[in-house]
Amino acid sequence: MPRHPARVSRLADRGFGIKTWTPALHRSMTNLAPTRIGIIGAGNIGGNLARKLVELGHRVTIANSRGPETLAGLVAELGPNATAGTATEAAEAGEFVIVTVPLRAYRDIPVAPLAGKIVIDTNNYYWERDGRIAELDSGEATVSGLLQAHLPESKVAKGFNNIAAADILTDGKPAGAPGRRALSTASDFDDAAALVSALFDDLGFDSVEIGPLAESWRAERDQPAYVTPQNREELVANLARAERSLAA
Repeated sequence: MPRHPARVSRLADRGFGIKTWTPALHRSMTNLAPTRIGIIGAGNIGGNLARKLVELGHRVTIANSRGPETLAGLVAELGPNATAGTATEAAEAGEFVIVTVPLRAYRDIPVAPLAGKIVIDTNNYYWERDGRIAELDSGEATVSGLLQAHLPESKVAKGFNNIAAADILTDGKPAGAPGRRALSTASDFDDAAALVSALFDDLGFDSVEIGPLAESWRAERDQPAYVTPQNREELVANLARAERSLAA
């Protein structure tokens, strides 16, 4: 079901909804049972997420744009819980799928095998890399909103876009640890946001659910919440400080 505004606490002076997530509120979603996860994109973010997910006992099917044979070294490093495939094979294999490709390639993501699935989008808009995208420059769309439009039968959630790839391996802490780092997610679907929040927790991070994809720009490039290590309270404050005019 789409996100219902009544389930999100409101910051009246900012006009967007934020809720912080704790394991006690989503107990059924914590410690995700080992499952098969598709990863489309094998760069720094995709590779490091694969490393951590395999460490947690998940099985991953990972794909890149150059073909499964080019991932032999990574798969050997990851061990028996990892396989390489095409983007379509990764999309078909995953109970949920992480998309971590350059934004310019989002239209190459296979549509049919992702229907009905939660898709986690790690992307940010770098016009120097991706070329100018008018809908983003004008503020009419968001990065993850473009992917949601491309995948109309999927449930897209923003996640892992405001953390450096190396920090995925090093910054996780147990729940309740002082200074535990927080990451943000956004989605038009409650179950998609809850899954990302649960995944954050399993990887050692607190979560802040921003609200719908229309607000996901608050954690993107050049915003106060982007990449900077921050705890939950600091992240909420930085999301509230975001100004759309600063978005790339």
